[in-house]
Amino acid sequence: MSEVHVKGLAAKQASYALVNVTTEEKNQALKLIADHLLAAQQELLTANEKDLQNGKESGISPAILDRIMLNEERIQAMAQAIELLIKLKDPIGETIEKIEKENGLRIYKKRVPIGVIGMIYEARPNVTIDAATLALKTGNAVVLRGSSSAKHSNMALVKVIHQALKNSRLPEDSVQLLEDTSRETAKELFRLNEYLDVLIPRGGKQLIETVIRESTVPVIETGAGNCHVYIDESAEWEMAKNIALNAKTQRPSVCNTIETLLIHEKWFEEYGIELIQLFQDKNVEIYGDEIVRGKCPNVLIATEEDWATEYLGLTISIKVVSNVEEAIHHINYYGTQHSESIITHNDQHAALFLNSVDAAAVYHNASTRFTDGFEFGYGAEIGISTQKLHARGPMGLEALTSSKFFIYGEGQIRN
Repeated sequence: MSEVHVKGLAAKQASYALVNVTTEEKNQALKLIADHLLAAQQELLTANEKDLQNGKESGISPAILDRIMLNEERIQAMAQAIELLIKLKDPIGETIEKIEKENGLRIYKKRVPIGVIGMIYEARPNVTIDAATLALKTGNAVVLRGSSSAKHSNMALVKVIHQALKNSRLPEDSVQLLEDTSRETAKELFRLNEYLDVLIPRGGKQLIETVIRESTVPVIETGAGNCHVYIDESAEWEMAKNIALNAKTQRPSVCNTIETLLIHEKWFEEYGIELIQLFQDKNVEIYGDEIVRGKCPNVLIATEEDWATEYLGLTISIKVVSNVEEAIHHINYYGTQHSESIITHNDQHAALFLNSVDAAAVYHNASTRFTDGFEFGYGAEIGISTQKLHARGPMGLEALTSSKFFIYGEGQIRN
């Protein structure tokens, strides 16, 4: 049997044991993982340095290297996220619906684990911890397939998880990592229906589209983040400036960073040049439409491709629009249904934007950078779903559950 089938089978068998594990036992295992992470910091940093060095030698972009990088602060943040996860309510066993029939049947709809979750992701070694701990908290087993760019980091992290699980009541096989990162292994994972209940891709547009196109396992789409901020005519300068700069430059390599800034023509006339200068002071490369170019000849001309591009770096496209309706149309045409924000003091415009924009998270007078499981109080996230079925937005614990009907009777038969 291939590595994919061996580890898929092991995860499936572990999932049967996980359904009978108590919340206390799951939390004890999570605490052990958090403690082991902190204790193994040096080992993790050494493994991560191999990935970073290999990445530099192979010409990986600075934005991707930033996603791969671990440091003491990020490892501590992982451990803190697990501590928060421990404090969150366990959704497993929760009664969603109760029905009492006239014949005495009692029907309960309850939350149960999905079973075995497959994760395929690029760079981001933090996903290894987020996916594993969220899965364990909800009684799911997980099969992880990271990218070759973070292979050593992922192996070191899963080693830490296994060491912790050995001292817990949870099966060590609950978390599996595919060490073969070839495309052939990925394709095999796409068709592992006999063991996987769902497959979640987390990465760039190309990876996500490949999984959706080729997978026979049900997929939860965690889409790319071509996000926007729209500055409306009534936007106050200080607020608009701070939100726009934060949404682009606070951490440009992540999916909830904006890639296009839409500006009302009257606001642009008054403040546009000054805002563009602030972006350039932060080394942001700017692509603008003809109106932007007319005011600022030193920016590059935006093409049709730019409006649809997720730059994941210090690059932004800027377009001037005549009203909120034009901004909404642009976002719905080019956006990826991730996170969108309007900056305005006009409540009618805000309501129109929030109701009309097709996205998992819509904001009024706030940065898109808050679309994150930790920021939403989920402890962590397994991904940000941009689809509409089962889960949408940051996927915390409830998104990793299914439901099951429990029916209790006293000898009833159907006539």
